[in-house]
Amino acid sequence: MATAPAPANLPLFYQDLQPLSSVDHAEWRARPLDRADFLISQHAVPLTSDEFVAASRFYPIVFSSGENPVPLALMGLNEGVNTFVDAEGKLLNPVYVPAYIRRYPFLLARLRPDSDELSLCFDPKADAIGPFEDGDKLFEDGKPSEAVNGILQFCQNFEEAGMRTGQFVEELKKADLLMEGEVAIQQEGNPTPFVYRGFQMIDENKVRELRGDVLRKMTQNGMLPLIFAHLFSLQLMREIFAEQVKAGKVPNAPEATAPANA
Repeated sequence: MATAPAPANLPLFYQDLQPLSSVDHAEWRARPLDRADFLISQHAVPLTSDEFVAASRFYPIVFSSGENPVPLALMGLNEGVNTFVDAEGKLLNPVYVPAYIRRYPFLLARLRPDSDELSLCFDPKADAIGPFEDGDKLFEDGKPSEAVNGILQFCQNFEEAGMRTGQFVEELKKADLLMEGEVAIQQEGNPTPFVYRGFQMIDENKVRELRGDVLRKMTQNGMLPLIFAHLFSLQLMREIFAEQVKAGKVPNAPEATAPANA
């Protein structure tokens, strides 16, 4: 989740990838985005386990389907629907913004498949970085500026959080706690409920049945609060659905749909 693949298989949001260079980008600057166009039609965003508690106040947290599940914050229940931004990509209300979004347009990428070295790269098609007159300088006297050092530190922290997330998911799999998810939501005036599938969730019944030694280990290593944050957050799926109803962004027929395909 944390390391960028080859350009032919770019991570979510990234349209291109270029290493940051003190020669090619000596006069470039970075400026904050006042809107995120890339979020308008994005309903699910990768989330690190470090963020579960903060994110669980605003988003349902689920896991993608497949052999290598990735935690996701749902910003909508249907493909192409994001209930947290307007038509211009601006946040409708103050919420916790996942680190995956805040990291854009930068990331640490492995430029050579035969090397473990990661380089700071960026999406050159983003409006946040370029030869602007305003914004933070990327280089000063040929050296990375304070702004770049801060970006680099953030990306490194994200990489480390990604590793912890992978370990957390592996522990869930070892304990056989993940199951295929299904949520049925009844819309007023519609006799047939909307059924959402295509994601994984933690089996609450299996958590209750954990042996004492396993439960103790999960308490000591910090997994238990993350498990509960995930379980509590699932209640928000109905709030997201209600927001979609308000916006008129609900499928015509309440048939099974997939909120979180990775």
